[in-house]
Amino acid sequence: MFDNKQILKSKIFTKQIGVTLVELVVFMVIVSVALVGVLKVLDITNRGSADPLIRKQAISIAESLLLEVEQQPFTWCDPDDANASTATSAASCVTTAQDPAPTATGTMTGPFPSSESRYSSLDPFDNVADYAGFSMPSADCLGICSPGNSTPLAGLGAYTATVTISRTGTVAPFTAFALDAVLKISVRVTGPANTDVTITGYRVRYAPNI
Repeated sequence: MFDNKQILKSKIFTKQIGVTLVELVVFMVIVSVALVGVLKVLDITNRGSADPLIRKQAISIAESLLLEVEQQPFTWCDPDDANASTATSAASCVTTAQDPAPTATGTMTGPFPSSESRYSSLDPFDNVADYAGFSMPSADCLGICSPGNSTPLAGLGAYTATVTISRTGTVAPFTAFALDAVLKISVRVTGPANTDVTITGYRVRYAPNI
């Protein structure tokens, strides 16, 4: 037979075995919160490891296009004009390389003349201002294309590129220059994962001749 003390000890011992329903629920909540945090960190890590590659590609496209524009001539006349190598003002040109009456600092729309195309071998872009308003994809290029070739480059179908050109002469730090003597070139490239890159360059007409 058991005395009262043994019975009491047995009851106390029995109460200490296992967990209550409340404790189990609290444990599950804590584990769930911790698991969500871990998964969130993994998700951010996965996205972070891919985004730099996408951004690097967008920057590469933008830099390549900006360099292409900046390496074009910046003359009074269109390079095909007979007076291109001797002109000292737009008045000397039969076909100017910009709007014949450049009076606004707003964005320009090219090419000049309008028949020129980046993808044409017979009448290609041949001056900085020709790229004003240029974009890819377009009716002439259904993706990102190389100069002189309207076939989209493989693997770049998710990217877009646009060129904005505006006259910035007379505006600081170019206050000493005529309005149309300085062009601001902005190239914007967008891509997957909300990638949006814009780089800017300037061209100054340091000489009227080619």
